[in-house]
Amino acid sequence: MLGALGMLVRLRLGSPVFFRQERIGKDDQTFVLFKLRTMTDARDEHGNLLEDKDRMTPLGMFLRSASLDELPQLWNIVRGEMSFVGPRPLLVHYLPRYSARQRLRHRMRPGITGWAQVNGRNLLSWEERLEMDVRYVENFSLLLDAILLFKTVGAVLGRRGVSSKGSVTMTEFQGEPGTPASGSDAPEEDH
Repeated sequence: MLGALGMLVRLRLGSPVFFRQERIGKDDQTFVLFKLRTMTDARDEHGNLLEDKDRMTPLGMFLRSASLDELPQLWNIVRGEMSFVGPRPLLVHYLPRYSARQRLRHRMRPGITGWAQVNGRNLLSWEERLEMDVRYVENFSLLLDAILLFKTVGAVLGRRGVSSKGSVTMTEFQGEPGTPASGSDAPEEDH
């Protein structure tokens, strides 16, 4: 299946087929996250990437809404960088923006799915998402993982919460008041 999807991405979006981006994992260690590419590399006259909404393709929206763009993260699991369930791995430049409590999310390996992904995904505020991540870490059990995996099936089939309001991806996490919130030109491509 991944091979067929890769060929489709290659035919429709060109190379590279995979989107790669550094993310923060367990114990604040960085790793390279793999996803199927869902956006073009379109840029303005100054060479800056266009906004996500201007680079998203119909194929990309389908891959994201069906969560098929996440399949290459199985490689991250094999490499020991991720697990099936856990807090979603976020952008490296978010790290200094977390409160001390929010940073607890990095005590466990990040996951392809998690508490926030089955309870609203990108429709949740950043504060809600990060609090759910911390609650997952505090309440971890194999039973909880089994429940979240079961609920993930419904969330994926229902295709709810793939995009936040006013965005085809997720808005930038600004952090707690008083934390650095400098922007980044790196696209997020996450959900």
